[in-house]
Amino acid sequence: MTTDALARPRWAVNKAWLPKYGVYAAILLLILYNVAFTPYFLTLSNLRIQLIQAAPVVIVAMGMALVIGTEGIDLSVGSVMALAAALIPLYLGYGVIAAIAVSLLAGVAVGLANGVLVAKVGLQPIVATLALFVGGRGLAVVISGGQLKDVRNEDFLYLGSGDLLGVPVLVWIAALLVLVVAFVIRRTVFGRRLLAIGGNRPAAELAGLPVKRVLIGVYVLCAVLASIAGLLSVARIQSSDASAVGLLIELSAITAVVVGGTPLTGGRVRVLGTVAGALLMQLVVATMIKHDLPPSTTEMVQAVIILVAVYVARERRTR
Repeated sequence: MTTDALARPRWAVNKAWLPKYGVYAAILLLILYNVAFTPYFLTLSNLRIQLIQAAPVVIVAMGMALVIGTEGIDLSVGSVMALAAALIPLYLGYGVIAAIAVSLLAGVAVGLANGVLVAKVGLQPIVATLALFVGGRGLAVVISGGQLKDVRNEDFLYLGSGDLLGVPVLVWIAALLVLVVAFVIRRTVFGRRLLAIGGNRPAAELAGLPVKRVLIGVYVLCAVLASIAGLLSVARIQSSDASAVGLLIELSAITAVVVGGTPLTGGRVRVLGTVAGALLMQLVVATMIKHDLPPSTTEMVQAVIILVAVYVARERRTR
């Protein structure tokens, strides 16, 4: 044991594991509680439902983790999902690939706008993305005419309701995107630059790193991931409702990232922790619903979890 560890109180030493492993312990405790008190919790059908419902949040949270890794934030992800959802019915007549491509390009456009406002104009990320948080959903509602539109293309719906080897395709896609983000963070120059910028942006600039280009790329990736989540949400519910798809998902994504151990101060991205954070929040919501607790109680519990996660992260930085 080091001298610093000996100098600290035992409770402080024991608390050091919380930022890394606290989310996994919370999931385990919640699972044990549900096994004991929630009927049919361990059934395959319930497991399938939980994974399907968590998948879009996991996908959006992956993009949010990248942005937070640069010490930024992106409040527009829900609006990007809505925009993708609004465009899909309009272009499915040209084929599934064309419709998906158009929706993804819309995400690229929003990501570019966010990235330019943050990196080039110099706006604070919360201000830059707040503009598209409001305007993006408004545009999506205008495009859709404010109407719910049914989606009947079987090839497209397979993405949200089909199975592959007994596992929902939606879950496979989310897992693949998690692996891609993990690879980008750990094995690419782009990922290392992203973390360097989040850790110390002035030093990254002095070192000659392409800070503005990396920031723009991060916001584009975040928006593209949100577009994918929007497409999959439409495929799952078999309809497009621009006023509802992705509503407030930015809060769920930020919560998953923070609870998963990624600091809001940037410089580090915990991919697996983010996935665990999304699963934890889904389990919290599902548990509340199954025990007939009101939505307001769920929101208060989520708020407490966020505060605890932020406090633990703060304590870790001050030690």
